[in-house]
Amino acid sequence: MTRERRRRIIRRRRTVTGLALVAAISFVAGMTDAVGLLLSGDFVSFMTGNTTRAAIAFADGDYSHAIILFVALWVFILGNALGIVLAYTVSARRTFVVLAGVSILLAAASTVPDAGYPRLQFYLIVLSMGMINATVEHIEGLPIGLTYVTGALSRFGRGIGRWLIGDRNPTGWLIQTVPWTGMACGAVTGAFLTKYAGSHALWIVSVLALAVALATALLPRPLHLHFQQPIVSARRRA
Repeated sequence: MTRERRRRIIRRRRTVTGLALVAAISFVAGMTDAVGLLLSGDFVSFMTGNTTRAAIAFADGDYSHAIILFVALWVFILGNALGIVLAYTVSARRTFVVLAGVSILLAAASTVPDAGYPRLQFYLIVLSMGMINATVEHIEGLPIGLTYVTGALSRFGRGIGRWLIGDRNPTGWLIQTVPWTGMACGAVTGAFLTKYAGSHALWIVSVLALAVALATALLPRPLHLHFQQPIVSARRRA
């Protein structure tokens, strides 16, 4: 077997593993998104929608709701930052560490009583949805969004446009359908789950996130390192 063929096989295995991981994680994200929206009445990952709704609430004089949504934006940002810090400082098995953190946050959210703490549960779910984006940042150099599938759909649409004008390399844009499909299926599951289990649905999502985390622990260590962007220090850049 030639070296080039071996490299192609390794790259193909990495891609297939990465896509399976993205599908599973986006399914969890979709479930969390639907459950969080139904329980709180506000988006827990769609920060574009929360920005628009906050602006409308502010214009309508509903300042308390506007503040709640603006705070949610920063909680989501904090979740993304926290996910990166955990991924790069706790263990080389980065995906496992971040998903375990997501599971813990969802479990904590599920224990918040309905009365007295109306927004604590909401913010914990938003924090977990921000954090989950640090599990897989790219596959073979192609950016992947786990909770914001608008970007994936945009890249998919642009890929169709390039195909129509003669670009016959569909790999880069076809994989963008994976996170959308996973999130859509997860959202449907989460909606039905909340309908029948109510706030207990968060427990189920937490257990599922932990199950996916444990599954990722079986992956070879280099794969965990491969799915995140490398850190470029100021010294290296200089």
